[in-house]
Amino acid sequence: MSSPSRRSGFSMVEVLVALLIMALMLTSITRMLTTVRTTRDHIHNTQETMMAGPAIMDMVERDLLAIFTLDRPKQLHLRVRNRVELGLDADRIDFVTTTDGKEWEMFEDRAARADLNEVGYVARPNPQYDEFLELYRREDFGVDDEPFSGGRYTFLHDRVMRFSIEVFGEDGVDAELEEEWGVLVGDEETTGLPAWVRISMTLELAPRLLREQLVRTDPGDRVVTYTRIVRFPDPLRVALDETPRLALPAQRPDTGGGAPTGPIDGTGGMGGAGGFGGPLPGDGRGGAGGGGRGGGGTITTTGGGRGAAGGGKGGG
Repeated sequence: MSSPSRRSGFSMVEVLVALLIMALMLTSITRMLTTVRTTRDHIHNTQETMMAGPAIMDMVERDLLAIFTLDRPKQLHLRVRNRVELGLDADRIDFVTTTDGKEWEMFEDRAARADLNEVGYVARPNPQYDEFLELYRREDFGVDDEPFSGGRYTFLHDRVMRFSIEVFGEDGVDAELEEEWGVLVGDEETTGLPAWVRISMTLELAPRLLREQLVRTDPGDRVVTYTRIVRFPDPLRVALDETPRLALPAQRPDTGGGAPTGPIDGTGGMGGAGGFGGPLPGDGRGGAGGGGRGGGGTITTTGGGRGAAGGGKGGG
């Protein structure tokens, strides 16, 4: 008599063990993929901020080193305002620079950029996040009577936690910190250019994906502070009476064949090559002939047709 046939298969315990092993494997793979994605996003954010921060600071330094003060009142050289927005440092700086304009201006059918522009950097509240500021670069085409206002604003960064500008009017470890420059503070008004400024900017790493905000990380790893010191050249920091001014050179009327090259008061001047028919303007007496003897010495030149040295004597 033959035995009944037995059907082979898996027991319930074996199926549960297999499912448990597969669940553990899938959980491990998911965790590994999540870690890889988070690390990738963190590296992306770090690289982006590491490149954006130095680029902004380089731009500010380049504009400041090209500051333009020639033939301009000292009250309009530089202005730094101490501002606070949302409880964060949001200072502002404005000046005129020779950096080529980055914004194109349309004039009828052609576009142009100026070689001399009004430039400023200002931080404003971020409309989306109350804990951040937005940093902008202001540029106004050319120079007008109000160099610290107007122009167009270019967006630079949207996760700024601090933008501070410290001004020092003198060198040395005992230099006094000025919170503002170019404005009236109490009874004192700081004008001209300071000795140097220190610019500090703090940025927070921006999350690449929204889910990354759920990952708890050390806040210190997401914040980077950049500091740049800009020193102004000494020739730009001159006294008011020594400020260079644009003017045409004074010319003496030509009364002979050549123009005189010395002073017009007859003190050691040199006659021109063509001889003077009459006395020079000023207090010189004489001056006939090609050369002249002034108070400072004798200078001999060839007269218009005489060729004689010391044709006349001046006041000396």
